[in-house]
Amino acid sequence: MEAALAGSFISAMATVFGAAPIFFIRKLSEKWKDILIAFTAGIMVSASTFGLMPQAIKESGIVGLTLGLLAGIIVLDQIEKNIPHIDVENDSRVSAFDSKSLLVIIALFIHNIPEGLSTGFSYASQSSGLGPIVAISIGAQNVPEGLILAVFLINSNVSKLRSFLIVFITGLMEAVSAVAGYMMASGIQGMIGFGLAFAAGAMMFIVYKELIPESHGHGYERPSTYSFIFGLLIMIYISHWFG
Repeated sequence: MEAALAGSFISAMATVFGAAPIFFIRKLSEKWKDILIAFTAGIMVSASTFGLMPQAIKESGIVGLTLGLLAGIIVLDQIEKNIPHIDVENDSRVSAFDSKSLLVIIALFIHNIPEGLSTGFSYASQSSGLGPIVAISIGAQNVPEGLILAVFLINSNVSKLRSFLIVFITGLMEAVSAVAGYMMASGIQGMIGFGLAFAAGAMMFIVYKELIPESHGHGYERPSTYSFIFGLLIMIYISHWFG
């Protein structure tokens, strides 16, 4: 339980680490945003493919993997339908901390829940190395997410300190959901494999629905592709290291 708490907290606080540069910069170029997002996508694909899904099969078999994977995709799909994606960088209508700004924050709160559950489920599994692998992958994803959210809030006329605190609160939501995922998986027989597959499905949906299209929409497809592969390889090396 202690390892799960530490891992989930560090992973969640990576969001805050990502937001720290806002005290020195105000604008993030489209090129670097796309590169960071693509790098994140590579990490999440690698963690799902080489970490979560193989362990889900070991825990619950191919049927458990299938059901959990589909559940994760469907849940994230419903979240996307009810809280539509907003292009916070290019939507000229967002010029102040209004209802659209609030909608973006709420959407990130909700998106952080399955990410936190992923970490909790992973630490509850029989594979001792899976928890750190998923925590690192989610943490790496949280760094650019925290930076992009903070820059968006500043551009929406929110003070730097208040923007930083909002990012901190969204990170805490992930830590809370990680603890909930760990307790849920530990207390319900057969829940771990399903939970791991659910986390993989949620992460893959985010990658293919949001991250890859977002990183290929501004003319920087080539560096974004290299960044994706680099992120994937980094996560493979980390997975190999934790064994």
